[in-house]
Amino acid sequence: MAKPRPQETAEADMTPMIDMTFQLIAFFMVLINFTEADQNQAINLPSSELAKTPDFPPEGPITLQVEKNGNVLYGVQTARDPRLKDLEGMLKKEYTVRKSMGKEPKASTVIIRGDKHAKTGRIQEVVGVAQNVGYEKFILRAKEVAR
Repeated sequence: MAKPRPQETAEADMTPMIDMTFQLIAFFMVLINFTEADQNQAINLPSSELAKTPDFPPEGPITLQVEKNGNVLYGVQTARDPRLKDLEGMLKKEYTVRKSMGKEPKASTVIIRGDKHAKTGRIQEVVGVAQNVGYEKFILRAKEVAR
């Protein structure tokens, strides 16, 4: 009778799995930092019990930030004109760029982050300018207050 061979145990090399995990962690950390880059920390959002975190990210976001002095920030550009003609020009240019890229600009969401000391009328003017350009979806940001 033949002697039975000893059983060999197979061990998986976990190094590639661990390496891939760390790469994914680094990727998501960079991604999170880019989404927070749109937010100017000088804008002090109002608090609201009705505010809630959205269930899904907005489509084609355009972030406008209204400072307490009424200036409107769009990316690195600042609209200082009291009648918001320069903001209108910026939004028209963005509308044209999105259209030339084959995207539907009306599907974009305009996110307005207004300082809690900014005048409500100024926020309404910003919404009106964006509507005149052709944008239809809006989100007003506020700090979520725990109940």
